[in-house]
Amino acid sequence: MLAKANRLVTADDYRRLVRRGRRITTEHAVVYLARADSASAPRFGFIVAKTVGVAVKRNLVRRRLKALSFEVLDRLAPGTEIVIRALPGAAQASWANLRSEISEALGGETRR
Repeated sequence: MLAKANRLVTADDYRRLVRRGRRITTEHAVVYLARADSASAPRFGFIVAKTVGVAVKRNLVRRRLKALSFEVLDRLAPGTEIVIRALPGAAQASWANLRSEISEALGGETRR
């Protein structure tokens, strides 16, 4: 589970990232990236809408995305903020496919 310091919490944070962040579209997700002014810990947020499927499927996708974010957390530069929006096909995507898509999308945001 992500620590509170690594989670986006407020609706304003989500809104700001979705509107102003850099967007990277993959087959099963849209990743929004931005750098915060502070050197705080990297933070993640997840959007899994009802278009993904019933609650069981949405929760499965959300858990997978959280696990992926935990894997890449230590490779991200401080102050990185990320929102991952799952697209409707994400529930049918395999773990390996989702993992490679998200890792590739976040590849440019690793520590420098």
